[in-house]
Amino acid sequence: MDNAAPMIERCRSNEAADLSPSRVELRCEDIQDTPIHNASLVALNYTLQFVPLDQRLGLIQRLYSGMNPGAGLILSEKIALPEGEQQPFTHWHHEFKRLNGYSDLEISQKRQAIENVLIPETAAAHRERLLQAGFRQVSCWFQCFNFASFIALK
Repeated sequence: MDNAAPMIERCRSNEAADLSPSRVELRCEDIQDTPIHNASLVALNYTLQFVPLDQRLGLIQRLYSGMNPGAGLILSEKIALPEGEQQPFTHWHHEFKRLNGYSDLEISQKRQAIENVLIPETAAAHRERLLQAGFRQVSCWFQCFNFASFIALK
C-alpha cells in the first residue's frame, strides 16, 4: 500500500518481472484511511515518518485495534540521532549520492523537498509510542546507522 500512484506502478513492474508464483495485492491508498482487521502481521516500512507528529499515536492505536492477539507490528524508520552523531551519516549519505551521479543541486533539492515532510524521531520515542498504544513487548531488532526496525507484539 502506498498513497503515491508512481510507487504502485513501479512495484507492479517489479512484480511483473518476478517469476515467483506468489502475488501481492497492491493498493494506492493512504494508510490513515485503510481499515485493518484480523491482522496477524502489520509492516510499516518508512511510513510513519511521513505522518504528521500529532497523528502518529492515533494511527498506531488504530492498527493495534485491528490486530489479532499475539500479532506483530514491524516498524522500520529513519531515526533521529543526537546532532553530533547524525552529522557523519548525513555526510556519507550525500557522498554516496555524489558517487552515484547526483549533482550537488539535486542533493540540495531533495533535502529541501523532504525537510519538513520527513520528520524522524528517536528510537526511544518510537518505543514509548508503541507501548502507549498497548503493545506488550517492543524490541529494536535491527539498526544500521540512523535506520532502525522494531517489532512490537500485541
